[in-house]
Amino acid sequence: MKATNTLSQAGSPTTNKRIGFACKYMHPDQNQKKKLLEEIQRPLNTRSTTVAWLNRQTKEVAEERLWDIMVHNIQSYFNLINYVGGLPNELRMVRLGSDVLPVYTEPTWSYFWRKPDVRKYCETNFAHVGAKARELDVRVSMHPGQFCVLASDNPNIVNRSIEEFEYHVDVIRWMGYGQTFQDFKCNVHISGRQGPAGIISVLPKLSPEARNTITIENDEMSWGLDASLELEKHVALVLDIHHHWVRTGEYILPTDRRFDRVVESWRGVRPTIHYSVSKEDLLTEWPSNERPDMEYLLMDGYKKQKLRAHSDFMWNNAVNDWALSFWDRADIMVESKAKNLASAKLHKYYHENKRNKDFILSPYKGIPVPL
Repeated sequence: MKATNTLSQAGSPTTNKRIGFACKYMHPDQNQKKKLLEEIQRPLNTRSTTVAWLNRQTKEVAEERLWDIMVHNIQSYFNLINYVGGLPNELRMVRLGSDVLPVYTEPTWSYFWRKPDVRKYCETNFAHVGAKARELDVRVSMHPGQFCVLASDNPNIVNRSIEEFEYHVDVIRWMGYGQTFQDFKCNVHISGRQGPAGIISVLPKLSPEARNTITIENDEMSWGLDASLELEKHVALVLDIHHHWVRTGEYILPTDRRFDRVVESWRGVRPTIHYSVSKEDLLTEWPSNERPDMEYLLMDGYKKQKLRAHSDFMWNNAVNDWALSFWDRADIMVESKAKNLASAKLHKYYHENKRNKDFILSPYKGIPVPL
C-alpha cells in the first residue's frame, strides 16, 4: 500500500493542525426550546430507524422509509461537512456517523442496499460529499461500533465484523477515498480474544480500500497500547490518551518512544489521536488545574468503569494542556458529549493560553517542563 504525504486527494499538507469532533452537530445555543433546536440541528444530523419498526410495515412502506432516510442522511453528511468547512482551518475535522445507511448489514433488510437504483443514488451523491470535503479541506473519518470485533475467536463474528467494516468502506469508496494509504481513517479497537494476531490474520480478507483506511486504537480495558504496537508494521495506529490513562494511570508524553512508533505507523501521513476526559459530575471535587491521579482515585473508591465515561466538555485545563502537547505531532479528535461545542472550546482555550503555556508537560501533575 502506497503511503502519501497528504491527508486527502485535495492535497491537505501533513503540517495542518486539526481539532475535530464526532458524528453530531450541536447548535451553540442549547437553551432554545427543544422542538426549535431539533429543527435547527436536523439538517446536519443523521436519522435512523429500527429493524422492529421496519418489520411491522409492508415492504413498500419500509423501503420508502429507508429511501427517505438515505436521502436525508447523505444530504446531512454534505451539510455537516459544509459547516465544518466554514470553520477556522484548525477545526476542519469531523467524524461521520456510522448510521448513515441503517440496517445495511442486517440480514432481513440488507437486500435494499443492493438494489441497483439505491446503489446508483449512493454512488452519485456520496461522490458529492467527498468532493465537498476535499474542496473545503475537511479531514473526515468514521468509527465502526463496538460490535465490530475483527479479532474474535468466533469465525462467524469475524465474518459479520468484516461485513460491517466493509459497509463503512463502501461509503468511503463512494466518497472517493481509500485510494492511498490513510487518505481516510476508519478506526476500530482490536476487540476480541485473538488480539493483535487476530487483526493480522483478518487483514488479507479486507478489500484494498479497507486496508488503506483501517486504523487500530488502544483500548482502556482489554488490549492496550503495547498490544497496538504489535501492529505498527501492518496498520496505522491511533493513540487514545484517555484510554491509556484509564488502563495504566500514566500520562504518556508526545516525546515517549511508544508515541514515536505510533507516528511512524502512519508512514508520513499526519496521525490522529483521540482525546476525552472523565465526566464533570464524577470528579466534582478535583481541581480543574490539576490532572487527576489514578492511584489516588482508586484508593478513594473510584471505579475505572466510571472513569472511562466521556465528559460533556473538556473541563480540566491541566488535562487539556497535556492533550494539546501532542498537537504539534498529531491531530486531536475530541470525544465528548458536547461535540463541536467542546472541540471549539478546546481550540479557543489553546489560542487564549498559548503565549503563557508551552504545552510541553512533565510526567507529573500538570507541571510544565522548564525550557
